[in-house]
Amino acid sequence: MKPYLAAAIQMTSKPDLEKNLVEAEELIELAVRRGAELIGLPENFAFLGKEEDKLGKAQEIAQKAEKFLKKMAQRFQITILGGGFPVPVEGDGTKAYNTAILVDPTGIEVARYQKVHLFDVDVPDGNTYRESSTVMAGQRLPDIYASGDLGNLGLSICYDVRFPELYRHLSRQGVDVLFVPAAFTAFTGKDHWQVLLQARAIENTCYVIAPAQTGNHYARRFTHGHAMIIDPWGMILDDAGQQPGMAIAEINPTRIKRVRQQMPSLQHRVFL
Repeated sequence: MKPYLAAAIQMTSKPDLEKNLVEAEELIELAVRRGAELIGLPENFAFLGKEEDKLGKAQEIAQKAEKFLKKMAQRFQITILGGGFPVPVEGDGTKAYNTAILVDPTGIEVARYQKVHLFDVDVPDGNTYRESSTVMAGQRLPDIYASGDLGNLGLSICYDVRFPELYRHLSRQGVDVLFVPAAFTAFTGKDHWQVLLQARAIENTCYVIAPAQTGNHYARRFTHGHAMIIDPWGMILDDAGQQPGMAIAEINPTRIKRVRQQMPSLQHRVFL
């Protein structure tokens, strides 16, 4: 593993697939110009609209999103995470998997994760979310991708961040960098987003790369923003604020080693 720059992209995706991909490409190119070799896009980067509309377009979104990610990886010679898009469930026209994929610089998909924790919540601001109405929960915990130069990478999606056992599963496999791409609600994000990300970084002594959605997407759907990169001590290295853009920071293996020596909590685990 070598030191390198990573970027967590922040978008305000809309119910417009083509427009979203154009915006994503512009932000990816900007991140590459700033030196990023590992780039993460947020959950719903390709389409953020009503659940029934997303399901109706799921086949098109999946095909175009996968093609886009592979094209970007090859064009810019980067490793890129597509942080969550619908992939239809075979034989079931009523559900899709919320899927994240990781693509290497040759355009090859090297990791795929289907979101296991679905956001079925009545938020105190009056909004109700029933992700399970159109999304099929994944049945497998994510595995790490051992990328060599970029370290051991682990995938998750948004609501997963509230379930530390998923990250402990990745920690047992030797993960160095955790991805938490999200479309976190504005109401919950103001209180929980940052502290949850810091907790996952601290307890697993890992970097956390958290691409995010921000602003108003349609109707009353608002997201929190604040895409960020956090180091293994829980320090926020960069925060994208509330506008489209990115957080960008160095991922350094020496920092991981030093923190794990200073705070060897992973070696002190009793209940594995």
